[in-house]
Amino acid sequence: MSSADPFADLLAANARYADDFSLAGFDGVARAGVAVVTCMDSRIDPLGMIGLVPGDAKILRNPGGRVTDQVLVALVLGTNLLNVDRVLVVHHTRCAMASRSEEELQAEIGRLQGQDATWMSLGVITDQVQSIRAEVAKVRSHPLIPDTVAVGGFLYDVDTGLLEPVD
Repeated sequence: MSSADPFADLLAANARYADDFSLAGFDGVARAGVAVVTCMDSRIDPLGMIGLVPGDAKILRNPGGRVTDQVLVALVLGTNLLNVDRVLVVHHTRCAMASRSEEELQAEIGRLQGQDATWMSLGVITDQVQSIRAEVAKVRSHPLIPDTVAVGGFLYDVDTGLLEPVD
């Protein structure tokens, strides 16, 4: 990485990507009718893990794969305007958001930054299966998401690549 431009390598890669760019003029709908809510963890390839490619799905990522207010806004837009008729809520094994307490994560961040971090809610997950069920229920019960939308919860194993349905 260049100290003069910390983004030079990424911009060079982008230029190569743009040479063969195939989504020009695409209308932005989810061609496969899918939205995936998952964690920001870099071990997760949200499209690849379900056999899709760019343009097929809406991908919504955040720490822990939580169905936040903003995720609900995106799902309302996706299900009403962008062809989404299936929603996958995907948490994963060995997730930092599910492996430590709120206090432990706040303490670690505070230690690294040399300041108090207890004021910031991080939203740890104490029970992944219960959390997945609750997140799915949020989507299913939203008044602006049609009842015809299929919503499923899954736990992704970062060591095998397999999705396990959570009912």
